[in-house]
Amino acid sequence: MPNLPARPRPDVADALSASPPWAGWRHEADTTVLQLSGDWRGGAQAALAALSPPVHTPQRLRLDTRELLAWDADLAPALWPLLLPLHRHGVALELTALPAALRTALELALSADLALPAPPSRHRRPWQRVFGVLGAALSEARISITFVGEVLLAAGRVAGQLLRPGHGHTAAPRVMRGADLWRQVDRCGPMSLPIVALTSCLIGLMLAYMGGAQLERIGGQSFIADVVAVGMVRELAGLTTGVILAGRLGAAFAAELATMQSNQEIDALRALGIDPIEHLVLPRVVATLLVAPLLVALAGLLGTLAGLPVAVGIYGVPAAEYLHKALQAMTYTHLWAGMAKGVLYMLLIGLAGCRHGLSADRNAQAVGEATTTAVVKSLVWIVVAASATTVLFHSLGL
Repeated sequence: MPNLPARPRPDVADALSASPPWAGWRHEADTTVLQLSGDWRGGAQAALAALSPPVHTPQRLRLDTRELLAWDADLAPALWPLLLPLHRHGVALELTALPAALRTALELALSADLALPAPPSRHRRPWQRVFGVLGAALSEARISITFVGEVLLAAGRVAGQLLRPGHGHTAAPRVMRGADLWRQVDRCGPMSLPIVALTSCLIGLMLAYMGGAQLERIGGQSFIADVVAVGMVRELAGLTTGVILAGRLGAAFAAELATMQSNQEIDALRALGIDPIEHLVLPRVVATLLVAPLLVALAGLLGTLAGLPVAVGIYGVPAAEYLHKALQAMTYTHLWAGMAKGVLYMLLIGLAGCRHGLSADRNAQAVGEATTTAVVKSLVWIVVAASATTVLFHSLGL
């Protein structure tokens, strides 16, 4: 309960009634003093509303409450609108003269305001907004690069433990447990298989239908298999798998780690000497890399076979010819290029989900923001990687 002053005796109550609340400014060197005097019970809002702010923003503000006779719970919310703008301008506030309960409430409110983003200025010039966006982008890039470096270092430590195991009781404990890894492999692989298979079949069917509609105009229906097989295996299998799993795995990784961050479970791991990167991030990232080749290969196969009913039923291509042309169109270059792209997309999904989950704030709203940001960043990174790898392979003649 707040340390409120006791109810005054009848003789003291008469004296308080003759002392209305008063507030005023006075200046002492580089310090501005806000003096409070009188009985502030019930009249705090009106008394401080009539007080104009200081003419010049001071460097330091001190409260003088030596003549404060009485106060109630309304004094803290009355002082808040007066102290908050000064606090945001960097003015040093000295609240030690306030009663303990009042000082504690104001200090908590002011410290909580530090965690809130500063309200955007409506009078910022265009170049200031541009530099602000560039600065935020560079900060995000720095955090992401630092996170990737920490993941690489953790992977090196785990690889060192596996290649050079200790002897006897001096062996270092393995932080990345096999049970955690295989649990994540099950989530990323078998549990993701139905949605990947369904999406790949629909993409292959649409590709065959649209490609056949154009090839039919020049009598090239027999090339539907080439279009579907090369398009699915080299580009669309990995891209479709990445986009689908960005919403499934990237969001799950971010939500789980952000919830652990909010519940201080990650802090508990650090207190126990356990690296969260090794214990939480590596199993998820390694699991995505392990299942990526299988998912991409299955997506390419199902997408190619999904074009068979369209080619046979609509455009009259014999089934044997479709399968023969599809196998003939496949080269090792198409296979490994599509596989490399799919593995890269899955790696980006795991990194984006874990990166935004670990850097989330400690509240429920931050969990949702981390999940949304992880999905958006995963999709953006996948599109950028797809464009860059396509241009790179084409420039190399692959």
